[in-house]
Amino acid sequence: MKRTKIRFLMILGLICILIDIAASWYSAMYNEGRIVAPMDYSAYVFRIQDLPMIASVFLTWIYVLYLFILLVKAIIKNNRRDRRSSTSRKINPKLGFLGFLGFLGFLGFWNYGFNKNMSAFVFFAFFGFFGFFFEGKMSNTFRDERYKENKVKAQFASMEIVMSILFILTLLLGRGDLMGNPEYTLIAVRIILSLTIGLYLLLSEYLLYRYDHDDETAESED
Repeated sequence: MKRTKIRFLMILGLICILIDIAASWYSAMYNEGRIVAPMDYSAYVFRIQDLPMIASVFLTWIYVLYLFILLVKAIIKNNRRDRRSSTSRKINPKLGFLGFLGFLGFLGFWNYGFNKNMSAFVFFAFFGFFGFFFEGKMSNTFRDERYKENKVKAQFASMEIVMSILFILTLLLGRGDLMGNPEYTLIAVRIILSLTIGLYLLLSEYLLYRYDHDDETAESED
């Protein structure tokens, strides 16, 4: 992905945040907090003043969907390339800056406080984009048997760590009444699932980089 496209995605994300903040402020100040504050949607009646908030939510989800499509396309393209190429794909380590999008997940607490919406917590999965930094460090690496073995080893170790975390947290949250509130348990589950997805993506690239680096160090010492 080109540097200009990365900058475009980050600017687009910032614009979405600013639009959400502006729409929420408008709703709170001039529209009785509709859509932002908790309300009975079964009796909801559209008003023209609701348009800014509806538009901001729509734009945010379009942005998220766009990022998801880009991610899927990148995965498919990478898999096809891996089958044809003898080297790992070339990628700019600065793509790792996209991992900062994961901090948008904290908007989930603010969003839940206003309208009980938990959807923003999925942004925590974007912390996995930090893995692009380590993948970039491994650009154009010859995919020999050692590389393939390290890749499988890194993926297995990452999955083992993630599954261990999920198992422990499942035991802790199994009662379903975190702090005496089932909704808090649901929030915790969404956050944990999003974070573990991001953790797996990050760890699989980091461990591959570390294993390969350790092998090169061992060979140089020999």
